[in-house]
Amino acid sequence: MRLTRINKLFLQIGLFMIAGIQLQAQKVYTVSAKQAVDLAFQEVGRIKNAKIDYQIAESRNKEITGLALPQVSASFQGNHYLSLPLIQFPDASELQIYDVLDREGVKDANGNPIDPNNAEFKLQNFSFIAPWNVVGGLSVNQLLFDPQVFVGLQARKTYLEQTKINIEVEEISVKESVSKAYFAVLIAEKQLGYIQESVKRLEKLANDMNLMYKNGFAEKLDIDRTTVNLNNTRTTENQLKIVMAIGYASLKAAMGLKQIDSLHLTDALTPDRVKEGVLDESFAYENRSEVRYLQKTIELQGYDVRRYKLMYAPTVSASYNLQRNGQHNTTYESTTGKSWFWYNTNFIGLNVSVPIFDGFQKKHKIKQTKYSLDKTSNLLEDTKKLVDMEITTSKNTLATAILTMDAQEKNMQLAESVFNTVRKKYQEGIGSSFEVLQTDTDLQQSQSNYFRALYEAMIAKINYLKALGKL
Repeated sequence: MRLTRINKLFLQIGLFMIAGIQLQAQKVYTVSAKQAVDLAFQEVGRIKNAKIDYQIAESRNKEITGLALPQVSASFQGNHYLSLPLIQFPDASELQIYDVLDREGVKDANGNPIDPNNAEFKLQNFSFIAPWNVVGGLSVNQLLFDPQVFVGLQARKTYLEQTKINIEVEEISVKESVSKAYFAVLIAEKQLGYIQESVKRLEKLANDMNLMYKNGFAEKLDIDRTTVNLNNTRTTENQLKIVMAIGYASLKAAMGLKQIDSLHLTDALTPDRVKEGVLDESFAYENRSEVRYLQKTIELQGYDVRRYKLMYAPTVSASYNLQRNGQHNTTYESTTGKSWFWYNTNFIGLNVSVPIFDGFQKKHKIKQTKYSLDKTSNLLEDTKKLVDMEITTSKNTLATAILTMDAQEKNMQLAESVFNTVRKKYQEGIGSSFEVLQTDTDLQQSQSNYFRALYEAMIAKINYLKALGKL
């Protein structure tokens, strides 16, 4: 028994610790729709990656700039010959002796004059290399003209602009998904509030019916009808709670948050908010990030064509080289007083590389790039036509959605007025419970239709703003 209590105690402590860790890991966010979007821009992975791509593009541009700057390198090499390479030379001292004998007319033992050309000489081994050799050098190379570097320097700004537009493309996609998920949760919360009010009304009506039944003023049928309506409404309430839970999970996922985090929404969705700004129909294709991205792609492909055309031009660079050579030979120390001998070597140079014939490779590369440019131009035109269709479709959808929303709002107000009138008549004893239940059901249906129309109108507005490039 004692061990069981101890185990329970440790289990409780463990549960408290786990709960404490979860509370520390959980974050609470209270956000408006705009704040939710801004937070998503910071948390969503694909936007982070798009921003990293921009940083990569900046580094790539600096790398291209570095190719146009002087390239400086240093080198050092040291060698010690364990055995020196040798060259054979005739013994110079013997050659001089034979020349003297020839000039003096001295003859050999046979009485023949001595001929230095027929003499046999000994050979001496000689090396021009010292045992220790050290070379230190500094080289500077400056590129004067290279087609690829030249065009790369021109295309740097366009490349950065295209990468930045890619961030905008991702942000618009995230903003769309977050906004739709945000307003879906708002609609579910609002609808849940109305359903809960209906539950309270029906619960009161059921209590009243029970009292009237006990006092003989109501039939069992009236109680059953009320109970059925109450159960159906409670079922709807539970379904909406599930919808809200799923909506919050979707919104957290769209915002890049953890599911353990807590969200509180501060905005309200009203018909006025739906209608706000819908009359501004100003539009330019450049408002759409997809169009601007393709335009920058065409511009970059134009640089690519220019790059291949310039590759027919020569590549020119200048160079400067400085070397310090050292040789160490201990055999000279006795005569010269030193064993190390140092020499400097430096030169400047101009390097020109002229392409002559490459098997028509550049020609066909230029053709391939032009074909790619034509494909992108065709894609741009198709995208513009698609944008035109999106604007027309979303505009008509929004207009219809606003009309439907206004109509459903009036229907809801009318259903509410009818319900209040019928309920008042019932309370005064001149109406039936069946009429109360029927008008309550009609009111719930009209509220459901209104909130669906309100949400669809907001989605239509989001799609319309996206089509105009103003989301």
